[in-house]
Amino acid sequence: MAMINAFDPNAVSGLNEREREMVARRRRLLGPAYRLFYEHPVHLVRGEGAWLFDAEGNRFLDCYNNVASMGHAHPRVVEAIAKQSARINTHTRYLHDTVLDYAEALLATFPASLGHAMFTCTGSEANDLALRIARAHTGGEGIVVTSLSYHGVTSALAELSPSLGEGVPLGRHVETVAPPDAYRGGADMPARFAADITAAFARLRRHGIRPCALLVDTMFTSDGVFADPPGFLAQAAEAARAAGALFIADEVQPGFGRTGAMWGFQRHGVEPDMVTMGKPMGNGHPVAGLVIKPELLERFGGQARYFNTFGGNPVSAAAGLAVLQVLAEEGLAENAAKVGAHLRAGLNTLAARHEAIGDVRGAGLSVGLELVTDRATKEPATALTGRVVNALREKRVLISASGPAANILKIRPPLCLSAEQADMFIEALDQVLAG
Repeated sequence: MAMINAFDPNAVSGLNEREREMVARRRRLLGPAYRLFYEHPVHLVRGEGAWLFDAEGNRFLDCYNNVASMGHAHPRVVEAIAKQSARINTHTRYLHDTVLDYAEALLATFPASLGHAMFTCTGSEANDLALRIARAHTGGEGIVVTSLSYHGVTSALAELSPSLGEGVPLGRHVETVAPPDAYRGGADMPARFAADITAAFARLRRHGIRPCALLVDTMFTSDGVFADPPGFLAQAAEAARAAGALFIADEVQPGFGRTGAMWGFQRHGVEPDMVTMGKPMGNGHPVAGLVIKPELLERFGGQARYFNTFGGNPVSAAAGLAVLQVLAEEGLAENAAKVGAHLRAGLNTLAARHEAIGDVRGAGLSVGLELVTDRATKEPATALTGRVVNALREKRVLISASGPAANILKIRPPLCLSAEQADMFIEALDQVLAG
């Protein structure tokens, strides 16, 4: 979706005097790189479950933020953070039970082959660390990613995050492949996706660059949300390994129950060599990390020590442990599967009434809805999508868009979303599309 440049006073609308002052203050203090969502920006001050509240007490249905996936201000996570903060918070060079308890609980959610956990503060750091380890293990540096992927904002990750835009050039060691778009690609998509990966690594070798890793968001969220058919990622991973590369599953967005399974890769019957995590890991607290096959860490661990001042600190570990407990005790992955199916069924019902809906896809509460100007040609309805996003905001429903033409509604609410709240979103979307 289009974002608002806070340096343009004419780019924002509908603001009261206090909010206009805030926009000017942002301009003065934060500089030109920051953007605001929506033509009429939202001033949020509080959250609860799937609801957000602005400074005037208006309630918004959050269908976008996957950071507070357990629900905004979840009391269990808040309590865990507060209690540990009141005791001690330091780094992992001292012995402390909480990070060990957390690592043990986290690793129990993965295949047994993924036996080590390492902690960072952000998904960008987690992906950066994964690439360092992959380079040490393979001796290569060639990376393959999808053509509109997002993997982080560090220098190393920005070079392989095409979604950041043309102003951030890709590294010479990076090759891109088209995303696994079954809507446009048809039944042969899985084989073609794997073949594209094989060809991409071959191109790197021709340029004297040894393969290192295939790095993918397992729901291809920034590319446009591509979930089906289940199993196609296994062919992609096999193609990467045949080229001498590792398969790194970026679960920063799909992980922790969003797809209805604990991890997005589980839908594909494949075991990654590494899995990176972030965003929902601490339900708003900055926790991230990776899990890895122990044998892949031997060379890196023997050559370099790893230290992260805040990664794995006791407060972050307490937050992460509380998230795992909430997921299990409240059945949030199961809720994501159930409510996600209800949501997609409702959106498919809307598609029977609105020609602009070209495709409804996803898994659990990771849903993509593609808007087109013509169902036969599948021409992206970019302008309409921007209007829909902003019109939903005026109905106090928060959503965003993704894909190369920004014509795919990216629907990823907190996992506690109810069927009734899903119906509210469907009704609001129906009204907006009806004009």
